[in-house]
Amino acid sequence: MDFESMTVIVTGAAQGIGRAVAKSYAEKGARVVLADTQEPEGAAAAAEIRSEGGEAIFVPCDVSQEADITHLMRETIEAFGQIDILINNAGFGIWKSPYELTVKEWDDVLNTNVRGTFLATREAALHMRKHGKGSVVNLCSTRAHMSEPNFEAYAASKGAILALTHSLAISLGDDGIRVNCVSPGWIETKEYDQLREEDHKQHPAGRVGTPDDVARACLYLTHPNNTFLTGTELVLDGGMTRKMIYAE
Repeated sequence: MDFESMTVIVTGAAQGIGRAVAKSYAEKGARVVLADTQEPEGAAAAAEIRSEGGEAIFVPCDVSQEADITHLMRETIEAFGQIDILINNAGFGIWKSPYELTVKEWDDVLNTNVRGTFLATREAALHMRKHGKGSVVNLCSTRAHMSEPNFEAYAASKGAILALTHSLAISLGDDGIRVNCVSPGWIETKEYDQLREEDHKQHPAGRVGTPDDVARACLYLTHPNNTFLTGTELVLDGGMTRKMIYAE
């Protein structure tokens, strides 16, 4: 129970990667706060953790809104008295031609993905530094390094999160707060059993990733023994960004 008596906040925790991350921390003994805009799903995820013997609460939160984030931190302190780990997972993308992408759509993606990551980290760090330690993991993406067409806002947001990660690691280091990021590649969150053989085989690792793979990466980056690990990007893509691809 490596995380026993520790309090972990996971944003975007109602489903997919965030839900798997929250569950993994609970299984390791942590008290978990699940935050999301999707209230029924988030409440159900927290209830599932409690039904399995874990400690968890759900707090509705839109991370693009500063007031929601301060409320999230206040509710966490009231429930568990401390904040040890923050997983900034909340985010989304819009797949749309740059000729058609509106300013509002651009701002919505950047405000959720980048501003939300910054604000949540800032507010959590205010509590972490009182105890002289804490750990933050930001969910980045391999799209910070490589692209497909028509994903400009998402790619820009993930590039910003990558830079923000090392900047915060330097700024918060004197307070004992470590900041790292995970950059997943293809993580299938819904119908894994529907994937084709070629989907798996294109990965040097031999398979497409799962939310549990991301959860294990977060556990590693935030493990209380890994105090020398900060400012790091952990690329979790089954080797795809290292694979040279030629047209046949």
